[in-house]
Amino acid sequence: DFGIISSLLVFQKDFEEAFDSSPVQTKVDLVTALEDCYGALSLFLNNKFSEALGILRPWRNESMYHAMGYSSILVMQAAMTFEPRDMHAAMTALNEALQTCQRFRRRTTLTKSISNLLYKQAEENLTEVEMHADLCYAEVLLQNAALTFLEDESLIGFIRGGIRIRSSYQIFKQCQAILNSNQDLAKESETLVHFAGGVHMGIGSFNLMLSLLPSKVLRLLEFIGFSGNRELGLSYLRQGAASSNLRAILSTITLLMYHLYVTVILGSGDGNLAEAELLLDPYIKLFPNGCLMIFYTARIAALKGDFELSQQMFLECITAQQEWHQIHHLCYWELMWSYCFLQDWKEAYRYADLLSKESKWSQAIYVFQKASVLCMMSEEEQKDTGENVIELFRQVEGLRLKFAGKSVPSEKFAVRKARRYNAPNPVKLVIPLEMMYMWNGFHLVGKRPDLTVNFLVTIEKAEEQLRNDPKPSEYHTDDRCLVQMLKGVCLKHLGRLQQAEKCYAEVISSEKNIKYDHYLVPFTLYELGLLCKQQGDTEKAIAHIENAKLNYKGYSMESRLNFRIHAAQSALAATTPLS
Repeated sequence: DFGIISSLLVFQKDFEEAFDSSPVQTKVDLVTALEDCYGALSLFLNNKFSEALGILRPWRNESMYHAMGYSSILVMQAAMTFEPRDMHAAMTALNEALQTCQRFRRRTTLTKSISNLLYKQAEENLTEVEMHADLCYAEVLLQNAALTFLEDESLIGFIRGGIRIRSSYQIFKQCQAILNSNQDLAKESETLVHFAGGVHMGIGSFNLMLSLLPSKVLRLLEFIGFSGNRELGLSYLRQGAASSNLRAILSTITLLMYHLYVTVILGSGDGNLAEAELLLDPYIKLFPNGCLMIFYTARIAALKGDFELSQQMFLECITAQQEWHQIHHLCYWELMWSYCFLQDWKEAYRYADLLSKESKWSQAIYVFQKASVLCMMSEEEQKDTGENVIELFRQVEGLRLKFAGKSVPSEKFAVRKARRYNAPNPVKLVIPLEMMYMWNGFHLVGKRPDLTVNFLVTIEKAEEQLRNDPKPSEYHTDDRCLVQMLKGVCLKHLGRLQQAEKCYAEVISSEKNIKYDHYLVPFTLYELGLLCKQQGDTEKAIAHIENAKLNYKGYSMESRLNFRIHAAQSALAATTPLS
């Protein structure tokens, strides 16, 4: 921690004081480029985004590090705004950065490159500049691929992005071989630590993210040269985060995203909060007003179940800077869910409404969620908003996005749920909390018994409403099964395991009568597997989860459940003794 703080402090004060009076440079060597990037990084973490770009812009065509840093900031902005203008500016900067990095790379024949890759040989006698050029090129190429997915929704764009990701991975592997064969330089070179940090960040990120994929997908990727070892990935990222190198913050942010988002949404819901706090602590001390630090602090509070503190911190994050309003949208999203967890539907609606009006990330989800929240409000409260719930639900289908010609799964799910409002006589959603479940919100609420009891009361009211419905609709069985699944989840978190099991059994026994929401049975089997694990019956847990994995296909949010199943099976394998 001390090393990271010391390294950044060296440049923070100097750059902020000298930014407006820097002497005219005629050349940028590797050491100077790294110093400039440290200065820009310090400004960026202090919410001075334009000033950070100002340091990098003049030399982006002459220095690989200036080019990479400049394009990276524009990519972040484009990914948050979804504005065509920002997308075009970022893609232009990335293409220029690739050209800049390429000028510093060693010219190598295709045969030699393939030979080096196959036999895991490092390129011989590369200069340090050429080593860093390879690394920067791989990083920029990876960002180029990611932006291609966002910018080009066609299948060709998807394939093109995939090829670039594979090329980036291959270069990172070559850089890893170069690092392994140049360990002796570490004592003599002041820049090799930054090269090592980049290798650790790149190889670590690839291994960690690939390890999250279901085994069938991972086996296919391994066949074409990728590998995904979770512990190796975490180890590399931790090395990168602990070292005093330029990319330490990138390794740190990757680990924070893994612990605070990926494992929560795609896994069991439990992230390593203790490690997240340790990773964040030095940066909080150095950049106490930095919006990124405040944002992650708020997220940690939310994952602990302290939604009141998280709300306070997200509001503080919003006021910390006004230059990038897209960061405000991230806070609105978190605040919307936080108020949902407290069942403060009026405030939840306010933030869903702001997102639907200001953010372009997923209009279908925002409008669906706004309509869902309105359904939870009284008729009088609905009237006060001036919104028409039926009309909102009818808008959802026309707002969904497509990537590589396919709909985003969560948007497709929202469209399917909203379709019952398209009929001349709409059938209301009895308790529109499915999206909260899909984002693992009930797991967070489960950390607060008081809030879990409140949700159980809300769900039981819906159960009573269905039981007393004089004219059951065609959705009646589906709605009843949804209520039972959510009721079971609440009961599980309250420790009432036998009652929860009865709820799950009711869903599974109704499988043949479900007409539309076929996702309910595999998700319920998954929940039943987790319940059996909690009861100590590992054999049953494995059987139920395997049943959900092998015997159900083509249902809504299937990929989301496959990720969770993969995480659950990994956890079960880790706790099951070898026979």
